[in-house]
Amino acid sequence: MSDIIHLLPDHIANQIAAGEVIQRPASVVKEMMENSIDAGAKNITVNIKDAGRTLIQIIDDGKGMSETDARMAFERHATSKISSVDDLFALSTMGFRGEALASIAAVAQVELRTRVKGGETGVCISISGSNLDYVEAAACNEGSIFSVKNLFFNVPARRKFLKTNETEFRHILTEFERVALAYPHLSFKLRHNDSDIFNLSECILKQRIIDIFGKGLNQKLLSLDVQTSLVSIRGYIGSLDSAKKTSSALQYFFVNGRYMRHPYFHRAVMQAYEKLLPAGTSPDYFLYFTIEPSTIDVNIHPTKTEIKFENEKPVWQILFSAVREVIAKSNAIPTIDFDLGAGTIDIPAYNPLGGNVSKPQLHLSGNYNPFEKSVSRGGGHPSDDWKALYEGFEKEAGSADSVSAVSSEADEEAEERVGEGVPIPAVDALSNDMGNDNSLFVSNLSTPCFQYKNRYIITPLKSGLVVIDQHRAHVRILYERFIGNIIRQSSVSQKLIFPEMIDLTAAEKAVLTSVQDDIHYLGFEIDFMGGNSYAINGVPADVTGVNPATLLKEIFADAIENGVSGKEKLTSRLALTLAKTAAIRAGKQLSPEEMEQHVASLFSLETNGITPDGLPILTIITDEEIEKRIK
Repeated sequence: MSDIIHLLPDHIANQIAAGEVIQRPASVVKEMMENSIDAGAKNITVNIKDAGRTLIQIIDDGKGMSETDARMAFERHATSKISSVDDLFALSTMGFRGEALASIAAVAQVELRTRVKGGETGVCISISGSNLDYVEAAACNEGSIFSVKNLFFNVPARRKFLKTNETEFRHILTEFERVALAYPHLSFKLRHNDSDIFNLSECILKQRIIDIFGKGLNQKLLSLDVQTSLVSIRGYIGSLDSAKKTSSALQYFFVNGRYMRHPYFHRAVMQAYEKLLPAGTSPDYFLYFTIEPSTIDVNIHPTKTEIKFENEKPVWQILFSAVREVIAKSNAIPTIDFDLGAGTIDIPAYNPLGGNVSKPQLHLSGNYNPFEKSVSRGGGHPSDDWKALYEGFEKEAGSADSVSAVSSEADEEAEERVGEGVPIPAVDALSNDMGNDNSLFVSNLSTPCFQYKNRYIITPLKSGLVVIDQHRAHVRILYERFIGNIIRQSSVSQKLIFPEMIDLTAAEKAVLTSVQDDIHYLGFEIDFMGGNSYAINGVPADVTGVNPATLLKEIFADAIENGVSGKEKLTSRLALTLAKTAAIRAGKQLSPEEMEQHVASLFSLETNGITPDGLPILTIITDEEIEKRIK
């Protein structure tokens, strides 16, 4: 008889299952909200304490459960939705009651209070680490109240790997927003540490999108609605002028009321926008698929966010064509709308037979002599010597001609070298040229700097030419300045004449709360105006030509996307994002004085060969390389 193979105890099996389904507090929020929706709830409230570590409570007004059903719901494989194998391929619900409850109860302390509609009393069940503590009658409203306390209390290794409260709460916001977007006809509330985050009433889809992400989207959403025998797709896509930095774009797919990720369909949307958006930007989209449940498989991933379609290629074509058509209609040449209603001004047409219209008369002066220096009685021109106006211009033109005399082949070689980038040899060459002292370079900068294609700064050294990417150089300069301000807790801010108003999403407000001090030390002055509105009264002194609201949005988007948790890493990300956004761009023409200041600032830094994120800033073309090419 073998003593090697044995069955796992239920509580261990449940913990293993929990590792697949319950990855973090946000996973609990998702599973419990979906259960409430399946129970027919119209109003769902989510209460969170300490980003879900201490408490996750879901209150709904669904149909509730009897004592027997409530006890069965925490058993493994318990369900109210599946009776036969065929039901697995025709699921139209978010899941089935009890699918995740056993996993949650295995790694937390769970209390359920529930009462069926029309029932006289409810029931209260308490389970801790898969162990039943008690079952008793309780007074409660119709529906269910799930309270999940001390998540991962019995799995310390899992609890230790949870991120900061700010990061975990952002994940909760993401899951809450996905469910709320999928069901605009339901009401949702979210509270965190006794503060209201969302209070979403029943509404139409567009209003739900605006309620979550701000009224700034109101004029930027284009309606999409296509009905076919294979699939129905409705929703909204972003207008061409609303494209965002790719990391901050709002992009959502839903199928049969369930959020999904689908890279293949994402490519269909992006190809529809191809060559219509600036590089590095992406559109917003909120697209809802309705399709026969038997033609999709939602069980290929434990969290059910990856879904397999039986007819992916035809659906891809339908999606691409629908998006392309909406874009084409929105970008059509506008017709001139002549409003001929009451109150408009009557503009008469010209009638050659009318007596009130006369032809314009041309009067010529016979005394005008263009070669006279003085003004004659009938007309003339100024007596100033007009040739003097062109003297400065001719001098400048001569200087420009001397610069443009550089061979185009050498210029293209310089551009290729900077594009490829060899930062370490470049820095070594500079060290040799300057004797390991950047100040020598600055002090010996007696030759002029030249700008190539409004992108690169070229200046001679003793051993050749240094080619500098002006944008990357400015990123490094600003980064060092911003990071220094944060470390020294000193800011240099420039006041705005008129405050810039900005509406933040719940996720952005959460980021602002965690980085408020660093944002202040960067130079931003922000005042809370109530609700989701803030006033920007000041911006960093080094930032010019950038919309303050756009600047903050990009900082928040980067923080949300990267989710850096360490204080030092977060500070570095903030400074880098601001530097990238505020730095001068390729294509900006610089004066000789600006170029010299740029180069001097760069070489006054300890690290000047690469950007903070590792991109090469400069390269050297040595005298030997130039001589080889000429020979």
